[in-house]
Amino acid sequence: MSRTRTPGTPSLLRAINDRAALELLLERGPLTRAQLGELTGLSKVTASQLVERLEERHLVARVGEQAGGRGPNAQLYAVVPSCAYVVGVHVGPTTVVAASADVTGRMTARVEVSTDGADDPVGRVHTAVMEAAESANAPWERVRRVVLGTPGVVDPASGDIAFAFDLPQWHRGLRDALSTDLERPVSFENDVNLAAVAEARLGAARGIGDFALVWISRGVGLATVLGGRLHRG
Repeated sequence: MSRTRTPGTPSLLRAINDRAALELLLERGPLTRAQLGELTGLSKVTASQLVERLEERHLVARVGEQAGGRGPNAQLYAVVPSCAYVVGVHVGPTTVVAASADVTGRMTARVEVSTDGADDPVGRVHTAVMEAAESANAPWERVRRVVLGTPGVVDPASGDIAFAFDLPQWHRGLRDALSTDLERPVSFENDVNLAAVAEARLGAARGIGDFALVWISRGVGLATVLGGRLHRG
């Protein structure tokens, strides 16, 4: 049985290089064109063309200069924070909290919407997400993804919420309903798992490959990270 392979077309290679450069700028920026070339292994010409493409798409911008040896100072480039946004949503029995963040991970707005007596999860999430984006002055076309953290079980096969003991109106089919309503990719994840990811990236577990997080709130939750990756089970 033969396998279909995607050829390394110039457009695909450019997309791969552009993504690698953006990731480097997010992690280690600002950087010069020469530094991007060295870190990606690209030639000076290719690195310069890459930066020009990203500038034309308003993904990166010049943010200063780096003094060097002979010749003019090198321009420094950084990712434009407002080029993309995400919205994270925490769902509780009485409130929906939505927070927006720009592409650098900086939180730009936070709103809270009451769910008391509401039987329309899609409507409540819609309201919270839109208010968060509006408060952040984030154009909706730049909001790339919405992630919802909920207590209970998320089906690993479908990615949909399967059970939440104190959210009786939250049920299978919500992910597709929210994706259709918001016209954006929507992901569900257990809230304690998300807390573990946050601790691994920015908190007490930063730099630790294996750890367990015990969460005591509306119940007792447990998240496990093994080898630097979230373990679902």
